[in-house]
Amino acid sequence: MNVDQRRPATTSRGFTLIEVLVALAIVAITLGAGIKAAGALTDNSQRLADFSAAQWCADNQLTALRLAATTPGIGDTEFGCSELGLNYRGRLVARPTPNPNFVRVDALMSSEDGLPILTFSTVMRK
Repeated sequence: MNVDQRRPATTSRGFTLIEVLVALAIVAITLGAGIKAAGALTDNSQRLADFSAAQWCADNQLTALRLAATTPGIGDTEFGCSELGLNYRGRLVARPTPNPNFVRVDALMSSEDGLPILTFSTVMRK
């Protein structure tokens, strides 16, 4: 009897080790990209909240000047503001314009630690 005749023919079933490792690597890369994207979305939403609150602060300060019917003198004025439970530092910068009847007023907003967030500008009548 021949040796090949005694052993039944078997067919390979299942995955090889290399196929499993490649599949795991693909899954790991995909999950890593998903986590990075989720982190970027979180950072962007926090940035948008900071930007919106700082814009409200600047707009409130400029609206208060308009309602009081006063124009700030040429120069810089510091102010503080609190929106959404966060504190912001602001600076009003008033500069003359070519037309002597108007003043350009910039509200420069920054976070509590001094990082700039936005600049909000308007022109006011003297």
